[in-house]
Amino acid sequence: MSLHDTNPVNPARRKRVALVIANPSVSTTTGWPVGFWWSELTHPWHVFAEAGYAVELFSPDGGRCEGDGMSDPDDASGYSATDLISRGFLHTPALKALVETTGKVADIAVDAFDAIVVAGGQSPMFSFETATDLHAKFAEFHAAGKIAAALCHGVAVLKYARGGDGELIAKGRTVTGFANVEEDFADNAVWDYGLVPRGNHLMPWRIEDALRALGANYVQGGMWRSFAVRDGNLITGQQNFSGAETARLVVEALGR
Repeated sequence: MSLHDTNPVNPARRKRVALVIANPSVSTTTGWPVGFWWSELTHPWHVFAEAGYAVELFSPDGGRCEGDGMSDPDDASGYSATDLISRGFLHTPALKALVETTGKVADIAVDAFDAIVVAGGQSPMFSFETATDLHAKFAEFHAAGKIAAALCHGVAVLKYARGGDGELIAKGRTVTGFANVEEDFADNAVWDYGLVPRGNHLMPWRIEDALRALGANYVQGGMWRSFAVRDGNLITGQQNFSGAETARLVVEALGR
């Protein structure tokens, strides 16, 4: 047994989290390669590690995943240059290597984990529609009374995940996710820099609109503010600045 197999907080029962990131995809609106957002992996990971949790990394297809360029602290854009948690993760070889060999979502044994957390990034908006194993596994966690959490554009899973009764599990629930006002900001930014023709949207659809349309009670905490909400065993986080807040709600629900 190594130090990684022990939990100094609660050595008798170490909580376990299945953290899901998106596989690489291609945006149908811009033609750009898209992936997961680094802080939505690393910030929850940091909170869970400090709580003594064990975290395993998965993706719908398994294998190598790639972060969205602007989410990398070393990216030339400098957009995430102050994200020291992601910088530390990326510069820790044993942690960075985990992104190269993610497990398949279909192989997650629900009985072996206390929670599933689905991170966002741009890829979920283009790849989660066909990620049927993820839809089923997320719903299985929820039906088992375990914590089912999603963050930012990872909340896209709620457009598809249905319970045993056939209803979308987010229907009638209080949830959050990437807000329309944030989508507007992102669209205007790429238009102003001439990266995308004005009027062309970055995303093919919007989280807030989809959640409202399926009958969820959508709430948000303000543009780019850290915000997450829990409704029973369903936890959602607003955007890429909400990873730690989302993880803290998971820890609050599960205890240490």
